[in-house]
Amino acid sequence: MSVISRRQMLRNSAAVAGILSSAPLLSLFASEKRTYRIGACDWSIGHHSEVEAMATAHKIGLDGVQISLGKAENNMHLRQKEVRQAYKEAAKKYGVKVSSLAIGELNQVPYKSAPETVEWVSDSIDVAQAMDVSVILLAFFGNGDLKNDAQGTQEVIKRLKDVAPKAEKKGIILGIESWLSADEHLEIIEAVGSPNVRVYYDVANSHKMGYDIYEEMQRLGSEYICEVHAKENGYLLGKGAVDFERVKAILDDINYQGWVIIEGAIPEGMEMLEAYQANCQYVQSVFNPS
Repeated sequence: MSVISRRQMLRNSAAVAGILSSAPLLSLFASEKRTYRIGACDWSIGHHSEVEAMATAHKIGLDGVQISLGKAENNMHLRQKEVRQAYKEAAKKYGVKVSSLAIGELNQVPYKSAPETVEWVSDSIDVAQAMDVSVILLAFFGNGDLKNDAQGTQEVIKRLKDVAPKAEKKGIILGIESWLSADEHLEIIEAVGSPNVRVYYDVANSHKMGYDIYEEMQRLGSEYICEVHAKENGYLLGKGAVDFERVKAILDDINYQGWVIIEGAIPEGMEMLEAYQANCQYVQSVFNPS
C-alpha cells in the first residue's frame, strides 16, 4: 500500500478511533503476549556519547542503551572503528545491547541548514549497520525545530530523499523525532516517499504539544512508528501525565516489535541511578508483567 493511500486510510479511520480509546478494550484485540526490550538513552543516564553508559545500564537493570553517534566536538566519534569496538566490548562485558543510534547533536547543528549534517546522517547508516542496529533517531528540537518552518521542512525532505535509498539498501530506519503532529510527520514521509523514513514517537513530547498520543499511536501503527520513548518531564514513569498501561495496550494492538526506550523521568532532587532503577522496574512491570 502506498504512503498516500495508507495516510488517507488513517484519516478515514480517525472517526472510529474512539472505540479503541480504553486499554481494557484494546487488550481484547491484542496479539499474543510478547517480551518488550527496555532500554534508555545514553544522555538520560548521564553518559552522552560515553561508553560508560553500558556499565550504568547494567547497574540499572536495562536490556540496552540508545547510544549517540557523537557530538560535534568529537566529530561524531562512533564513526571510528575503535570507538565502535569499545562499545561492543562493553556491551558483551555488561550483558546489555545497543538498541539504536541517535543524533541528538542535530538539535544544535540543524539538519535543515548545516551542511556537515548531510555527511553525519549518511555515515550514521554505515555505523548502524556496523553496530547491528536498525533504527537511527534524527532529532529536530532547539535549533533544528521544524514546527511552522516550511522552508526548513522542505530542505529536510530534500536531504532525506537523497539519503533514503542508502537507508533502504542497508535496511536502516531513519526516525524523525520532533514537535510535529502525526499528520505533519506523515506529510514529510509522504513527500520523501521511502518506507525507511518513519516516526520516532515520544509520548511526553506529543502530550506536551496537546496531541492525543493514544489516538496518534493507534493510527500510525507499527508501519510508521519505528521506536518509542517512554518519557515524563519531572516525574517518575507512572507518576505523571502518560498512561503507560494504555500505551502498552496500544503497542500490543499494533503488533509493535521494537524497543521501549526510557528518557527523562527524573524528579527534582532525585539521583539519576535511583530514578532509573525505579523507572526500569515500573516499565518492566507494565510491559513485561510476570
